Amino acid sequence: MANFYDDNDDLQWYVQHGLDWEPVVRLTEYDYKAQDGFRTKEEALEVYTDVLKLVGEYCADAIAPRWAELDAAHPHMEDGQVIEPAVTREIFEGINDMGLHALCLPRELGGMNAPLLLLQMNNEMFARADVSTCTHVGFHGGMALAALMYSVMEGTTEFQQDPPAITKTRFSECIQEIAAGEAWGSMDITEPGAGSDMAALRCKGDQLPDGSWVVSGQKIFITSGHGRWHFVIARTEETDAADAFAGLKGLSMFLVPAYEIVDGEKRWLATIDGTEVKLGHNASATVSISYEDTPAELIGERGQGFKYMLLLMNNARVGVGFEALGAMEASYRAAVDYAAERPSMGKTIDRHEMIADMLEEMRTDLQATRALAMEAGWNEELSQKARIALKHLTMSDEERDKLVADERRWARRSRELTPMLKWFAGEKAVEVGRKSIQIHGGSGYIKEYRVEKIFRDAMVFPIYEGTSQIQALMVMKDTLMGAVKRPKAFVAATAQARWRSLRARDPLERRVAALRLRAQQTIQFLISRLAATKLKELPLTDPGAWSGAMQQWDPKRDFALAMLHAERLTSILTDAAVAAILWDQQRKDPARRDLLERWVERAEPRGRYHHDVITTTGLRLLKKLNDAEHSERQAAK
Repeated sequence: MANFYDDNDDLQWYVQHGLDWEPVVRLTEYDYKAQDGFRTKEEALEVYTDVLKLVGEYCADAIAPRWAELDAAHPHMEDGQVIEPAVTREIFEGINDMGLHALCLPRELGGMNAPLLLLQMNNEMFARADVSTCTHVGFHGGMALAALMYSVMEGTTEFQQDPPAITKTRFSECIQEIAAGEAWGSMDITEPGAGSDMAALRCKGDQLPDGSWVVSGQKIFITSGHGRWHFVIARTEETDAADAFAGLKGLSMFLVPAYEIVDGEKRWLATIDGTEVKLGHNASATVSISYEDTPAELIGERGQGFKYMLLLMNNARVGVGFEALGAMEASYRAAVDYAAERPSMGKTIDRHEMIADMLEEMRTDLQATRALAMEAGWNEELSQKARIALKHLTMSDEERDKLVADERRWARRSRELTPMLKWFAGEKAVEVGRKSIQIHGGSGYIKEYRVEKIFRDAMVFPIYEGTSQIQALMVMKDTLMGAVKRPKAFVAATAQARWRSLRARDPLERRVAALRLRAQQTIQFLISRLAATKLKELPLTDPGAWSGAMQQWDPKRDFALAMLHAERLTSILTDAAVAAILWDQQRKDPARRDLLERWVERAEPRGRYHHDVITTTGLRLLKKLNDAEHSERQAAK
């Protein structure tokens, strides 16, 4: 029987060697004190591996062979409700029978208490089988975990110390229904005219005289939005209309049930306006939904919606990285299999130089994406679980101080890598999918072969959960602001990269350091150019002067050159980050050296190109945009 875990050596490497599971298991098991919990990392990994094998077999045998059926069977509306295709219902009955909707929930809430990383690895295999299935299954366990985390964050989860366990949590009905497979949740953010610009959201939350809340407004492009439990971000505070970014401070987060059960029947509290007919993801329902004075529960304090939204978005963006990874795996394997069998000019096409180069680049990008996804997912999970431990577990002052420092380090690393992962994985899933079609030739363009479906499914990855451009802007802003706020650390990192690029004993280490040095030099160029534009007298190469100058900058207005080149900068930074991760891997396992060599070989010319574009272009276009804006202001007077 086929198995998407057993046939994937690279995925197995992370489970068996590549990830440091000890802190993940320790925090997940409440420092190994959880009742009925694992007492060692090895004991936990044995069970985690069994789960991966079980899911890998189900994906390969029960989902992947039905790809054409899933692509053709669209959800549709009947009597105001979304009707899912029979094939989707059958697949999810199997998933529910395995208990996977409760995979990561604590045992005391009916779950298996597995790490979120295990869910992400499962999602990769689900996406390899069918992206629609992955998208939908992710909104089961993922939304239940979000409900639990929100209750923890606002202080409405009660916890006992001996043995450590949750005794009560606010959103238990939502969590239990999702865990049982009886309902699922969704994340309702986007509105007509307000996608990436969250400050423009207009859905309203109103507090009634009795203190309860209702929500009114429409949300669109909601994945699995026909479920019961909706996390809705809505405006509760009026803010300065002249400042678009001030609008973020007026948002609050709500848990809104779209229907209630009365005498065994659904009574809808919201209205499903319709389902979208999409390019891909055809078996997954994407809906628009309207609320009109729909009863809602405020999460946390009013005005904190953006903060709570970030928790959802960070996990969702890591999830998209693993989802894109599954699509890349499917595209690459289809291309390899086809190329090995397709004869042309006396040999199979995988022996032709250009096709061989394409296949190697696809494989390299696939493995690089997995390295980035594992690193980002590991740090995000540890950061979240450390916050829970610090809030609820008793520990010595020394243990607490160490965990506080660890949590800050994990959170910083997650913040650095998550937008890179979302950007890189989304873009590469499309690129790898297109190459797979090209390798298939005319066969790739017809629906008999699966690769055109995978490509259509992949097209949404650079769009949803924050577009590629939004991710690049986040990377740019955090990187430049970080360098300005900590100029001494920036100078030290640049010096270290320069020294390693020249003096390291290992030639490959010198090349890895040179990628980091180019990233540092690009950052310095952008900051110096921005500073020189704003303050003509500021020395272009004096990082020590940046901090004072920065106090007079407005990042929303003065970062035009950096915003123009944000994706190019993100590419340079991602190349360096992946190289550093792979360098650490090959130090522990020399078998990983080949992957690092392949990555560096392709990253070097790419970095030179992007650096050249950043340092030599852009001023003409910026002048054109500035002149147009000036003309509009003059005309408005």
